[in-house]
Amino acid sequence: SMAQGTIKDFDAAERTGSLLMEDRAEVAIDTVSVEGSGLLSLRIGQRVRFDLVEESGRKVARNLQIVTL
Repeated sequence: SMAQGTIKDFDAAERTGSLLMEDRAEVAIDTVSVEGSGLLSLRIGQRVRFDLVEESGRKVARNLQIVTL
């Protein structure tokens, strides 16, 4: 099942960023999944759905999808 959150920061050039989950926990955005998804401009505050996976002992957000109202 996919989690939901809000983009906290995103560097389009570096393809790095983080998001805040519903419980305000901060999770890194998986760089590879952003490159593959065509999400070139994630705006701060934008709502996204994602898979939360654990990688090297830390949680990362993969397979981001923009949540459209």
